[in-house]
Amino acid sequence: MRVLGIIGSPRVGGNTEILVNEVLTGAEEAGASTEKVFLNKLDIKPCQACNSCYKTGHCAQKDDMEPLLEKMEQSDLWILGTPIYWWGPTAQFKAFLDRWYHPKHQNFKGKHVIIVIPLGGGHERYARHTVGLLEDVLNYLSIELVETVLAPGFNRRGEVRNDTDLLIIAHNAGKDAIENSI
Repeated sequence: MRVLGIIGSPRVGGNTEILVNEVLTGAEEAGASTEKVFLNKLDIKPCQACNSCYKTGHCAQKDDMEPLLEKMEQSDLWILGTPIYWWGPTAQFKAFLDRWYHPKHQNFKGKHVIIVIPLGGGHERYARHTVGLLEDVLNYLSIELVETVLAPGFNRRGEVRNDTDLLIIAHNAGKDAIENSI
């Protein structure tokens, strides 16, 4: 099993990365091979709605999205992590998600996803738009949502390290997904 962690936070060492790392560690413990990418370190330009991808089979943008799409195709399970910025995902994550508008998204059918969303707001309702957006996109593309790990009330970098129960939940999400042979 191949697992790809995709971090949509610009903060290296932040709450999103810590939780995604826990999910990946759980998956590794269950025997999966894992890889992690930081969207903020990649050159991913916004979709231009030019439909070049449908006309030619290739995106007009010359950036890092094509290799990332290939990694996604080769992976069985994706860990999609983004903090909440104004009730939505980060700009990096949204640009990445918008670029799924490509014929390759047809190859996503049957993939599995664990969503990881830390947020500074103290209630899960602040993540409702992002969770709803991702649930709708995944459903539309016939991608199975395995689990959603929400972490409300964590605003400071690395603060989730102090919540042992949450770390166990994240770890078990990755481990259980692989052990249950997603």
